Amino acid sequence: MKRAAWILVLWAGCAQGGVSDRAGWKAGVARVKITPPGPLWMSGYGNRTKPAEGTLQDLWVKALAIEDPSGRQGVVLTADLVGIDRELSERICRRIGLPRESILIACSHTHTGPMVSTNLECMFDLPPVERDKITDYATFLESAFADAAAKAIRSTLPAELSFGNGTARFAVNRRNNPEKEVPERIERGELKGPVDYDVPVLRITRAGGPLLAVLFGYACHNTVLDFYQWSGDYAGFAQVELEKAHPGATALFFMGCGADQNPLPRRKVELAEEYGHRLAAGVDRALEGRMERVSGALSARYSLLDLPFARIPAEEDLRKSLEDPKVSERRRAQVLMEQLKRSGRVSPTYAYPVQVWRLGELTLAALGGEVVVDYSLRLKKELDEGRTWVAGYCNDVMAYIPSERVLNEGGYEGGGAMVYYGLPSPWAAGLEDRIVGRVKELAR
Repeated sequence: MKRAAWILVLWAGCAQGGVSDRAGWKAGVARVKITPPGPLWMSGYGNRTKPAEGTLQDLWVKALAIEDPSGRQGVVLTADLVGIDRELSERICRRIGLPRESILIACSHTHTGPMVSTNLECMFDLPPVERDKITDYATFLESAFADAAAKAIRSTLPAELSFGNGTARFAVNRRNNPEKEVPERIERGELKGPVDYDVPVLRITRAGGPLLAVLFGYACHNTVLDFYQWSGDYAGFAQVELEKAHPGATALFFMGCGADQNPLPRRKVELAEEYGHRLAAGVDRALEGRMERVSGALSARYSLLDLPFARIPAEEDLRKSLEDPKVSERRRAQVLMEQLKRSGRVSPTYAYPVQVWRLGELTLAALGGEVVVDYSLRLKKELDEGRTWVAGYCNDVMAYIPSERVLNEGGYEGGGAMVYYGLPSPWAAGLEDRIVGRVKELAR
């Protein structure tokens, strides 16, 4: 029987054979509003010229706390943010106080959210007053994430968990389909390139009672909107729609491997609403269909994998780049020169986070960075089709993570975007096998 394993994101701890689930699961949810209270620079698009001017939708961090029958806990935190960096992620986890492997932080990658700490820091050359605001906001976020997790953990009560899978078909592979040609290609049924239309769904109900929460995901950039108002983009509309349809329930969104996928056509609020409704409809179809009950125990592993860069620039080249007319090149040179001064070298590798949670035979791989769709398709096939889910944008969003195919093809996702993250060069060849190999190792 084919099973959807996207919902594994909820369970962490140490699995042991023979653990009984007669005592039942527990779950709790909470949310904290993280809409910036005043003007703050937005992230996602390098052509931003001013701070945000208003709010279309409030932004949220939401927490889902799970406890298995033996008392082992795990917390999933979802946030309407373009991404967070490693330092902020680590500070949040220390505040929460659970083992690192038991905390999963998933960003929606909305492009109408605020700049966060050093994430995508080389997109803009901001004045000190604006950077101070961003630093202050990151401090606020640290408390907001920790508060949401604590409230969710305190609210855990007996619950029933079940999972299923829906479908939504608005994601388009942006590398293979020029945006202007997409409407005509859709009409002719001629879209090209790999996609992942799965909508993983986890249903959490109070034991014998109403719907408490629904966790769902999709592999597609949150890039419908590009204006100067805060919003969760299509994923925000989907969550609002689900909470309207299920009063009292909390909807939480996580991003799949959608780094090379766009919602097309786009640029209109009406389209963001439409895609959100289509995604919510996919979730509801799963909720109304056959759902499989979650049983067993929680397990979790977390590992840092050293991924090498293709090359490291010489100090002389960095000094020349300090005068580059392009803001991103100039800012990257500044970041790398600071690293050189602080550590005596530019690091030849990056400590890349790989997290694997298991529930019995079901597996979740939560990967850092902007992960292209090839990883999801490959890991679901190689680890057990229907029993594996792969998430991107988790724990640390430090760069694009191309597959070997995309790395060789080049382009924005293949290496061009590294400059905006302040990294020295594209990744070295072989990163796909390294990441897949580490996932398999942790899954075992």
